[in-house]
Amino acid sequence: MSIAPGRAAFFDVDETLITCKSMACVLARFWGRGEVAARRFAAAHAELRRMIREGVPREQVNRTFFRFLAGSHLDDLETCGQEWYEKARTGGLLHTPVYEALRRHAGAGDLVVLVSGAFSACLEPLARDIGADLVVCTVPEVTSEGVLTGELVGPPMLGEAKGEAARRIMTAFGLGPEECFAYADDESDLPLLRSVGHPVLVGDGPVSAPPSETAGWSWLPGPAPAAAPSAPAPAPGRPSAARTAAATARRPVTQAA
Repeated sequence: MSIAPGRAAFFDVDETLITCKSMACVLARFWGRGEVAARRFAAAHAELRRMIREGVPREQVNRTFFRFLAGSHLDDLETCGQEWYEKARTGGLLHTPVYEALRRHAGAGDLVVLVSGAFSACLEPLARDIGADLVVCTVPEVTSEGVLTGELVGPPMLGEAKGEAARRIMTAFGLGPEECFAYADDESDLPLLRSVGHPVLVGDGPVSAPPSETAGWSWLPGPAPAAAPSAPAPAPGRPSAARTAAATARRPVTQAA
C-alpha cells in the first residue's frame, strides 16, 4: 500500500473469513500424504479435540498443535497449505458475508489485516489470493535447515496478543480505534474486538461478552455447519471442516465501508 490508509479492517481467519479451521485441514492433508502414517494424524486430532473439550486454554492448545509438527519441514507444510487452499477455494472456503465486507474495505482503500492463531503455511495462499495488506500470525520456531522445532517464536497470536497486535498496527499507521473495524467469532478474539471502534461479531460471538457491551456492536452470520476434518484412513481420504455458528439477535451489518 503506497498511500497511508485512512482506516483499517482486522479479520480473524478461521470460522470468520473462512468456513473451517485452517490448521486442522492443513495437518490432515500433510499427514495423509502416504509416507506419514494416518494414525499419527488420528492421535494428534484426538488429543487436540480432548483439550478443547476439557476447556484447556486456547494458547496451550495452539502450542500443542505445533509440538506435533516438530521435525516437519516448513517447505513441505507450505506446499500442503497451497494445495489445500487451491482445492478448498473452489468448494466454499471463503465465508461470503465476511469476504464481501473485506472486499468493500479493500475497495475503499482501507488497510486489510489478517490476524490469526494459524501460521504462514495456512495463511499466505489466502492472503495472496484476496490481496490482504498484512498478515499477523503465530510464528513457529524453524532451524537453519528449515525444520520446525515444535516451539514458537513469541506467544501464539490469540487472545491479548491479537489486541496488542492491532494496537501496534494502528499506532504504526497513525490510526485511532474509531477509524478501525474488527471481524471475529470467538471468545479469544475479544481483545481484538475491543481494540477497535467498530467491532463486528460473526456468528454466536464471544460467549462471555455481556449484552451491555455487545448491544451496540454490529453482527454478521457465521458459517453454516459442515463436517469436521477426519483422520485419513490407511487408504487416504481428504478433509473438510467448519463449525456451527448460529445467528443471534445482533445488529446486522449492511455496509462495512
